[in-house]
Amino acid sequence: MAAVPRQNGYVSLVLVSHSSEIAKGLADLVAQVAGPHVSIVAAGGASDGTIGTDGARVLDAMRTGAAGPGAVVLVDLGSSVLSVRAALGELSPEERKRIVVADAPLVEGAVAAGVAASTGCSCEEAARAAEEARSVAKL
Repeated sequence: MAAVPRQNGYVSLVLVSHSSEIAKGLADLVAQVAGPHVSIVAAGGASDGTIGTDGARVLDAMRTGAAGPGAVVLVDLGSSVLSVRAALGELSPEERKRIVVADAPLVEGAVAAGVAASTGCSCEEAARAAEEARSVAKL
């Protein structure tokens, strides 16, 4: 995991990927644009360091994000989505209230959510920014 949420009122991001390198690299990228107030928790790779997802790591990351004012969760694909869904079922009702899962592209959505979170917005607003990133043309 990349960071522990600060109790500073800023929404955190939880990045879930099959690859620990993708999750960490994306966390580093988002930290550059979001600044020091936005906590970013990376949960990538299987427990043995291979490609995959580790449900316990995902749950821990989501609990870490929920410990602050709230967190937006972004995922890559397949078992990452399943791990997040399973983790949602393990969270307490209070924790779950502070988690929003964005249906967004991982990279573009994380950058957009990070920038939004840096303004002090709500989880819902940061998730909406992530989801809107889907429609941004690259060319």
